[in-house]
Amino acid sequence: VSTSHLQLAAFTLGTLGWILCTISMGIVEWRVWHVDNTTVISSGVAWVGIWKVCFISYLHVSPGYREQFCHKFSGYDSFIPHEIYAAQGLLLIAMFMGLLGLAATIFALRNVYMGITHKTLIAPFFLVGGFFYIFAGLCVLIPVSWNFYSVTHNQSIAFPPSYYMPSSPAAQEAGAAIPVGIVAVILLLLSGTFSLSYRFPMTANTIRK
Repeated sequence: VSTSHLQLAAFTLGTLGWILCTISMGIVEWRVWHVDNTTVISSGVAWVGIWKVCFISYLHVSPGYREQFCHKFSGYDSFIPHEIYAAQGLLLIAMFMGLLGLAATIFALRNVYMGITHKTLIAPFFLVGGFFYIFAGLCVLIPVSWNFYSVTHNQSIAFPPSYYMPSSPAAQEAGAAIPVGIVAVILLLLSGTFSLSYRFPMTANTIRK
């Protein structure tokens, strides 16, 4: 038990990182667009996420919704930029990889705290969990960095007329999902590093079962 304190910290950080990864995937505020024409977008601000685009409108632009209008992206939409497609796929992979990392770490910690001293039931699972955490962190890092690059270069999106969105904003800024994703990357990479640092203690009293 005394040799696995970092791995227990890795589990804690990995859990927080996985939760933040899931949260960032669901947040619509990836890119915040500021528009000049407020005829439909009443607040002058629209939120572009990886699954949908939303804005406040006082016009009846969607059945049942008089204030907030959201239009979900379809897998067949050709206008969606590559960084959004990448975010959709990579964040799903990151969520799955992070879950596998947590499962492997839980199994190894269970064996440690139950007094199971067989090396093959502890060390490999910490290592596998570490690789899963790092892979998940990289899967989050790519879309977060790519979308942040698009924001800083004020890149446009050719929305169809049914979205009521201009193709180019007057200005745009990074939304809440990007800093949440950055924190998730840091936690997942730290968690993976801590998990990979595990060394099975080799002592004269080691019992091999």
